[in-house]
Parts: sequence; structure tokens; C-alpha cells
Amino acid sequence: MTSLRTFQTEIDQIHNREVAKQRAFAVAERAKDVKKTPAKGHARKESTEVVDPPKSAGKEPIAAPPASGEEDVALSDIDERLQPLLLSRLPEKLEQARNLIASLLTRTRGEYVFRIGAHPTGAKLFAGKVLNEEEGWLGTPRTVSELDTIIEETKKAVDEVGGQTSILFDSRPEHPRAALLLRLPPPDVSTTPEVRCAVVGNVDSGKSTTLGVLTRGALDDGRGRARVSLFRHKHEIESGRTSSVGMEILGFGPTGKPILPPAANSNDPETIRREKMGWEEISRQASKIISFSDLAGHERYLKTTLYGLTSGSPSCVILIVGGNAGLIGMSKEHLAIALALSVPVVVCITKIDMTPPNILAKTVEQVSKILRSPGCRKTPVFVKSMECAVAVSQAFGKDRLAPVFQLSNVTGDGLDYFRTFLNLLPASESDTEKFTADQPLEYSITEVYSVPYVGTVVDGIINSGSIKAGDAVLFGPDSNGNFHATTVKTIERKRARVLSADAGQCVSFALKRVRRSEVRKGMVLVHKTDTPPKAVRQFEGQVLILYHNTTLQRNYQAMLHCGAVRQTVRIISMDHPQGILRTGDRATVTFEFIAQPEYIKEGMKLLFREGKTKCGNLPRGCPSTSLLPGSSGFGGLPLTPSSPSFLPQSSGAFGQCAQGWFGQSGSATARHGEWPERDSPIQTKPDRYHK
Repeated sequence: MTSLRTFQTEIDQIHNREVAKQRAFAVAERAKDVKKTPAKGHARKESTEVVDPPKSAGKEPIAAPPASGEEDVALSDIDERLQPLLLSRLPEKLEQARNLIASLLTRTRGEYVFRIGAHPTGAKLFAGKVLNEEEGWLGTPRTVSELDTIIEETKKAVDEVGGQTSILFDSRPEHPRAALLLRLPPPDVSTTPEVRCAVVGNVDSGKSTTLGVLTRGALDDGRGRARVSLFRHKHEIESGRTSSVGMEILGFGPTGKPILPPAANSNDPETIRREKMGWEEISRQASKIISFSDLAGHERYLKTTLYGLTSGSPSCVILIVGGNAGLIGMSKEHLAIALALSVPVVVCITKIDMTPPNILAKTVEQVSKILRSPGCRKTPVFVKSMECAVAVSQAFGKDRLAPVFQLSNVTGDGLDYFRTFLNLLPASESDTEKFTADQPLEYSITEVYSVPYVGTVVDGIINSGSIKAGDAVLFGPDSNGNFHATTVKTIERKRARVLSADAGQCVSFALKRVRRSEVRKGMVLVHKTDTPPKAVRQFEGQVLILYHNTTLQRNYQAMLHCGAVRQTVRIISMDHPQGILRTGDRATVTFEFIAQPEYIKEGMKLLFREGKTKCGNLPRGCPSTSLLPGSSGFGGLPLTPSSPSFLPQSSGAFGQCAQGWFGQSGSATARHGEWPERDSPIQTKPDRYHK
């Protein structure tokens, strides 16, 4: 029987291999186009001149940082090289230090944490151990006077290159040391770094309240005052429960301070709700933006939560755990999904002001036990100091660390540590493994709006390539698998107008002469070419069943989540000798989309969940889904392409794709979980556009 760890390792290897193959193929195709350019005439030359230069112009040094291992060694050496140059105070040495800082900020996308003096090792700092005088310290020890000199000269050097310096922490009594944030303000909104975070957790754990306190600045009154400004629907305000994917942003200025509305200290809930800052104003002032996806915690809205996790490409998942309740209910399901999608996890234990000490201790012990379990294999790091918050933010996502913050939205305990951690997280677009700027344009549509006097507006994430306002693009596939031509009229990022957008950014496009009914979630935008991409109706995937209460066989149907794609699929065939799959079985399965073909590629991770499709009087392309009692999750990995009936069973899965029937498909991995019984179908939120 194949273990989950072995299966996930194989899937990661297949994913990396397929992505490398696709990137090499794209580079070869682009080289062929360049060779053919002279024979195409003047019109083709103009097209090439417009599209190609932005990819290789001034942004190349930033878009191509060194490998992670080489970068860590180089950056740790830079700290030791900078300190003696700044201490000397000689003009030629200070000039070298200034040039080194300018080069450093360019390499690190305008942001760098400069550590001064001897600092404790990460292992002992994260474990919370007390360090003695002899061991456990790295770097050159500095005196208090040397520390002051380095800080003063660093501020002058950074000011000369147009940046700003802020002190993250400064320890003087023993082992004088400090950490400085060197930040270069972006020239405009189009280049502002962004970190996407998905906020999940059980119902009533405090997700919306925590986001309301973080983004509005005003503390909660213990009765839900902070969360009211985040709700989008009347029934959410009445019930206090989120039912849709709410989007909120938190901006940090060049000095590292959060950008909060002027009425942050007001006690009037109506004033707090009315005086909130607009996204455009925050974007203009911010040097870094944290985008939160406030997902639903109730099991009734699991469909919406899954779509937010798979389509939003979050850099991390913030798991909110109520200190008085512990890790219960949907919190475990959300944690399982995050682990299956290989997204780093941050745990926030809330309500510590009202939780008795013995109950809080049990919750902390439970969280530590679950994170260390074989299914998670995470190392919990309890952040109780600013130095630990700075250190864990630099190592987050590399060493299987799971930072744990203990917060109180009423007293404000722990919020400063959490804000500092978010401020120092690497930008989502800096993940060159997931987003590639030197590949052809691929834009996933996650939301569709109809805006008065503007037309059809789509929102989504650029997976690869870049785009400018006025570019001709293709969108699709439609119900027949075809792509249609249109033009991008305008581009907005965080509701601020921009002229271009690059890979990894979340932007909105206003499409020219396109009806709202012609576009749907799950479609993609690509540059207009002679050979449009091909959609997939059938594909194969490797699947590992982690849990199922009966069996899976031909014509079994489940809901597929693959990026922005969300559609019911059915099993056409499988290579299992018995023709059925049970818990622990692994097989190569052929799937077919029920409603219409979709655009998926080899190497994409898939997430399946149990679903019941009502095929009676529903038109093609409009399936209605609801969860069955005792349903759970399963997973797999898509491989090669190849009068539905439904078997009412409970299951779920996760995996990875391969080639599809019309073209290419993707890949997935397996995870499961159980969801309670419900009587009504899951309702998705209506499409709305908020200016």
C-alpha cells in the first residue's frame, strides 16, 4: 500500500519535471519566432518590438534572483561585509557600502532585513531556549557604541539611494544586536510587492474579527464590532458568519508601519465602517500590500472555501483557532486541504483574553501535537518576541516551520508580532517556481463582473508572462472548447489604474466588446496567436484514495478543483485489476468533465471532493451540487488523455494531471476529510463588483 508521503513526493517530482519541460518548450518556440521575424515583414517586427522589450528591459535583474541556497549564503555574507565598511566611516568605504546596499535592494525586490551583531541560531531561537555566553550565537559581536554607529551610517546610506530604514528590534543589555528593515519605495502600484494570504478556520473562531482589527486598526469590543466592516451581505451581519470570499488588504509604508484609517481609534462602529480607507489610497501609500481572502468557516460554505484556496494561489494559509474551542470541526479539514496543496501554514490562536489558562494550555498542546504528527510533519514555532517574529519570517516556507501566534483582538496582545511577520513575508510574485515572467501569457479568471459604463470586467492571477493595456488576447474555452478574440481596454490592480502587469500579480481587466454571459470562472486569457491553446474534455490522473466508506468505480462523479477550474467530473476507466478503488488504493484513472471542456496542463495539482449531481431537468453546463452525509476527500495526479450515471457514494481525493483529450492537462495529490450532513445545496456568492 502506497503511503501519502511517498505519493506526494512522486507527485512533486512529476510536477517539477512537467513544468521544466513546458518552460523549455516555450523558450524553444519563442526562439523559433525570433528567427522567423525578419521574413514576416514590417508589421510582424512592430508586434515583436512592442511585446518583447518589457520582458528584458530594466526588470530582468529583479526577475532573475539567484538560487535559494546561493542567495542565503550570499545574503548572510553581506551582513558581515557591510558592518566593517560602515564602522570605518571612511569616504571610500562608505561609498562601497552604499553601492552594496543599492545592489542588495535591487536583488531582493526593494526589501532587505539587515542583522547587526551576534544573533542566536534559528534552531534555539525557535525552540525558545535560553542561550548562554559560550554557544548558540552567530556573527561578529558588537558593542553598544558600534551598534549605534552602524545604525546611523546605514540610515544615511539608504537615504542616499532613495530608501528608508526602520528598526525592527534593538536589544542592548546582553549581546547587543539589532535588525533593520531596508526598504525601497516602489515607483507605482504596478510594481508594489504583494503577499496573498488565505484565512481559514472553524466557524466562530474569529477570522473576520482578526482581519477587521488588522486592517482597520481599531480593537474589538468582544461583541463583533471589528468584523461588521468586512461583511458583504445583510445575512452575514445578522448571523455574524461569513458566507462569501471577502477580500481585504493591509498596506505597509516605506518605514514598515501599517497604513490604517484616521478613525482607527474611534469607538463608534458607524464611524469605523464609514471612515475606512479605499484600496486606491492604500495602494498609493503602500510599499507592500498584504491581500487577505476571508474564507467561510461553516461547513455549509465549504464549496466556496475550497474555491478560494485553489483559485487564489495564496502564499500562505492563516489558520485561525479559537483558544476556547481548540482545533475542531472544519479547522482540521482546512488544515488537511492546505497540506494537500503544499501551502505553508500559519496558526493564530485567538481569544486568549477570555480563555482560562488551563483551557488555553490544552489548545496549545493540541495544536503542537497535530502539527508534529506524521500527517503534517511541521515544526511549531511559538512567536513571543519581536526577534523571533523577524527570524521566522525569513525562514518561513523553507524549513517546514509553522509559526504559532497567540492573539487577543480585544486587548491587542500579539498583534504587533503578527503584523511584523506579515510585513516581512516574501512577495507572492517572487516565487519563480510558480510564476514565470519569461513564458507566454496565461491569466486565470477567478471572478467576472459587469460594471456600468465599463462593460465586462474579469479578475484573476497572471500565472506567466506579462500584459499591457491594449493587447489583443484570446479567452476561453467556451462550451465547445473554442477560444475567442478580444482586447484588454484597461488594467487595474487593487482598484488603481496601471498600464501593465507581470506574472504573479492579481489584476483586473476590462474586456472590449465581450458580453458578461460569454465569460465564466475557470477560463484563461492568452496572447492572440495563430495556434490558440486547446481545451481538455478527458484526462488521466494518478489517484491515491486516503479514505472512502465504500468503493469508487466507473461513472462515479465528484467535484474537481484545479486552480480556477471548478466542475463535476466522472470516472471513465481505471487501470486497477478489480475495477474498483477502496481506501489506500492507487491507480491511474481517466476522468471526463460533465459540463464543458476546461484548460488544464500537465503538472497541475487537482483537488476532488464528494458531490451529488442532479442531472434530471438541469440544462447542460448547469450542474447543481451538494454534499452527501459522511462525505470525505480524495486526490490524484492527471497523466494522459483518453451517458453518465451516478453512483451515490461518499469520497474525496487529491492528485495530479497529464495529457488531455484535446490537449494537455495537469496533476494532483490525495487528501481526505469528513463533512457533516446537510439538507440544502451549497450556495455560492453572487458576482459583484466593488469599486
